[in-house]
Amino acid sequence: MTQTPRPEPAAEPQAQALQPPPKLTKTTLEGAVPPLTDEEQRRKAIDMAFDYRGDVTIDTRDGRSLTGYVFNRDAQAAEPYARMMLTEGGQTVIKYADVAKLTFSGKDTAAGRSWESWLKRYVEKKMAGEAANIESEYQ
Repeated sequence: MTQTPRPEPAAEPQAQALQPPPKLTKTTLEGAVPPLTDEEQRRKAIDMAFDYRGDVTIDTRDGRSLTGYVFNRDAQAAEPYARMMLTEGGQTVIKYADVAKLTFSGKDTAAGRSWESWLKRYVEKKMAGEAANIESEYQ
């Protein structure tokens, strides 16, 4: 009986070197001024303002300039409207038809807080020999 040679025990797999994720592009509406040339663009812009996690400035057709946080909207109402908490206090209701200009004027409070951004910071700390853990830096 011939003995089949045993394969050498596999070497311990080497830990893969940590590599930072590819450079991320900033995806924020901060500073953007969407076109409002028709009702559909106006509706989309107000929807984006509702999803935005920062203040917007709305200039109305009658010359008012309102800055605050869009916290509700109803595009299906007989006269579509948005509700806004104003930076100086209080709330207001703005009809879509009255919006002449919309600017994403406030800081996007969620910018840079994505999973990819967290992972990038985590890997950079590990590579630099710093303490890195899974706890949020934004407590």
